[in-house]
Amino acid sequence: MPSGDLAPGKMLAKTLLGEPVLFGRGADGTVFAMRDICPHRGIPLSDGRFDAGEVECCYHGWRFAPDGRCTAIPSLTADQSMEVEKIRVATYPAVDRHGGIWVYMRADLRSTAEPVVQPPALPAVTDRAPGMVQRMTFPCHVDHAVIGLMDPAHGPFVHTSWWWRTRKSIHEKAKRFGPSDLGFAMLRHQPSKNSAAYKLLGGVPTTEIRFRLPGLRVEDIEIGRHRVCGVTAVTPVDEKTTEITHMIFWTVPWLTLLKPILAPFARRFLGQDRDVVVRQQRGLAHNPTLMLINDADVQAKWYFRLKKAYAAWRSDGTPFENPVRETTLRWRS
Repeated sequence: MPSGDLAPGKMLAKTLLGEPVLFGRGADGTVFAMRDICPHRGIPLSDGRFDAGEVECCYHGWRFAPDGRCTAIPSLTADQSMEVEKIRVATYPAVDRHGGIWVYMRADLRSTAEPVVQPPALPAVTDRAPGMVQRMTFPCHVDHAVIGLMDPAHGPFVHTSWWWRTRKSIHEKAKRFGPSDLGFAMLRHQPSKNSAAYKLLGGVPTTEIRFRLPGLRVEDIEIGRHRVCGVTAVTPVDEKTTEITHMIFWTVPWLTLLKPILAPFARRFLGQDRDVVVRQQRGLAHNPTLMLINDADVQAKWYFRLKKAYAAWRSDGTPFENPVRETTLRWRS
């Protein structure tokens, strides 16, 4: 979620990967995440109170520190001995970085081991607050959201707008790709001539687009000394629901003035992706056999190969080997 969603002294409940998670931010700004279930009688801790230091369950007043450790059980009498600190709520490593709150979801809730992967390293421009944030819920499995957003051939049909592109603008493209950290990158290039929105930036922009497991797309645009960076995080809520959070950072001063005009266009663009996914669900309900072709669908193929390599690494210790090799992909869009 964007950092601004969680103010100091506040808590917020979310569902991630089907698990209830309670996020909180202490008075000092530090973020924490714990399982949103009281170990006593199972009530959500988010129904209780947070005093910017500890979470208090609304049922019996049990209190928990941000590290999940129980600190108080009010029903105990003075002569009743109980090591309350041994009672713990499962916690998840969480950090506030690059304009967002990133959480590491462990497969084993009992584990306290450090995460095997760290939050992504993003361009320096993301160290400032995002200039624009768009969020949308896609009613689909995370895989369909990811490969739908990375699909390079749907633009002229899904994003048909006077301010972006039309079917008449379709032409052949060739882009160079290579491996990157837990993913792949469309290596730095000048945007396609039928992508009219880039013209607003002026000058001669160049862009690099990276994808990183589990579902992060980063578009880094350079225009002389200025920078624009779009960060799209694809977050699985459950098997059939995915949240898309799109944050845009920039150093171009006049983009801030245009924000009231640009925001509706950005939301419309993301909404077009959502709308086509909604239609897709009617067909997917019948469990059809799907196909991926070369070259337009190679990025989707890489995504599934990356997931397979990652799963093997985590399950049996097989060294993670990025299956992507530097190559040029060609398609028409």
